[in-house]
Amino acid sequence: MTNMLSVIIPTLNAEQTLPRTLAALIPAAVHGIVNEVIIVDGGSTDATLAIAEATGAKFIKARRGRGLQLQAGAKHARGNWLLFLHADTMLEAGWDAEVEKLLEHVADGRFKSSDVAAAFRFKLDDFSGGARLLERLVGLRCALFKLPYGDQGLFVNKAFYDRLGGFKPLPLMEDVDLVRRIGRRRLFMLNAAAVTDPERYLASGYMARIARNALCLALYYLRVPTSLIARLYA
Repeated sequence: MTNMLSVIIPTLNAEQTLPRTLAALIPAAVHGIVNEVIIVDGGSTDATLAIAEATGAKFIKARRGRGLQLQAGAKHARGNWLLFLHADTMLEAGWDAEVEKLLEHVADGRFKSSDVAAAFRFKLDDFSGGARLLERLVGLRCALFKLPYGDQGLFVNKAFYDRLGGFKPLPLMEDVDLVRRIGRRRLFMLNAAAVTDPERYLASGYMARIARNALCLALYYLRVPTSLIARLYA
C-alpha cells in the first residue's frame, strides 16, 4: 500500500501560531509526504478559519476539547498514517526525512509489524535558561519512560491507532493516555525537534509551569479523575 500521511491539528483561536505550524509542512507536502492537513476547530472566533481556507487545509468543526477534536480529525483522515500536531508547534526542518526513513524500515520488514508510533524532540522557541532546563527535563522523561506529550507531535499508523481505540474524549492527559497504550517498545523518539511557542510558559513562569505539569502527571498516575486534574491545570 502506498503510504499516505494525514496531519491533524486541533485549534481554538490559533491565528497567532497556526501560520508557522502550517508553513513547516509545506516542504513535505511538495515532496508528497504530507497528503492532507485536517484542522479540527473547537469554536474559534478569530481568523483560524480564514487561515485554513487560505492554505487549502480541510476544516472541520468539533466539540471543544483536545481529545474530542483529535478523535474527530482521525475519523475524517484518509491517510494510512496520522500525524497529530498542536497548533502552536512547528516541526523543525528535516522532520520529513526522519519520518520517511521510519516508513522505509516498516516497508522493508525491519519491524515485525506496522504497529509503530513516533514523537519528536521537544524544543521551545525561547533562548532563556528556563527553556533549556525544561527541554532537558522533557528529554530525560522521554529517555527514561518513553513518555512524550502532545506538543512533541505523534506519528502513528492509522490501523494501529484504531485498534488501540484512538484518543479518548478526556479533558486533559489525552496524549499520555494514548502513549501509554502504544507502549514503550512500539514508540520511537525522532531527533528532529517539534518547536513549541513559549507563550504559556512565559505567562506563568517556567518553574511554576514545570511544577504544575509534574503535579498533574502524578495525579493522573494516582488515578485522580482527569476532570479534576483539568481544573487544577486551568
